[in-house]
Amino acid sequence: MLKLKGEHIFLRALEPEDLDFLYELENNPEIWEISGTTTPYSKHILRYYLDNAHKDIYEVKQLRLSICNLEGTLIGLIDLFDFDPQNLRVGMGIVVSEVANRNQGIGAEAIVILCNYVFSVLGLRQVYANVLEGNEASIHLFAKMGFEKVGIKKDWISTGGKFKNEILFQKINKG
Repeated sequence: MLKLKGEHIFLRALEPEDLDFLYELENNPEIWEISGTTTPYSKHILRYYLDNAHKDIYEVKQLRLSICNLEGTLIGLIDLFDFDPQNLRVGMGIVVSEVANRNQGIGAEAIVILCNYVFSVLGLRQVYANVLEGNEASIHLFAKMGFEKVGIKKDWISTGGKFKNEILFQKINKG
């Protein structure tokens, strides 16, 4: 996998040494609501996932990339999911793990890099993102990056005995 490089970060394929980072992130209950996780993951399962992370997006319909600073430190993940080559679209999700690294332009730069990849290399027409209502940081980020709010999925996510709405954002490559 080529390195997808920006001014302050680069995206790279997952590596076996990312296991501890992935273990901490996937087992953080604070992000379960946005990731759809309901139970912890074992290192065994995550190692299996890493062993199979090399599979092609056309085969597994998803791609997870590490977000690294220019020194090579892993600071987050950005995902493509529900890859649909027939309809030329894919979903995108992003998480920057440490609060101190948020609101620093990392997410914006990662989204630009990955959208360029999606549109120029994969030749897709659109990228979409699902953001929980109330997640103001993500709403602001995707809107700032040119994603358009196109709908609300009512009572879409059940969490803590309550239902939350989810906002659908789309970015269409009109070029």
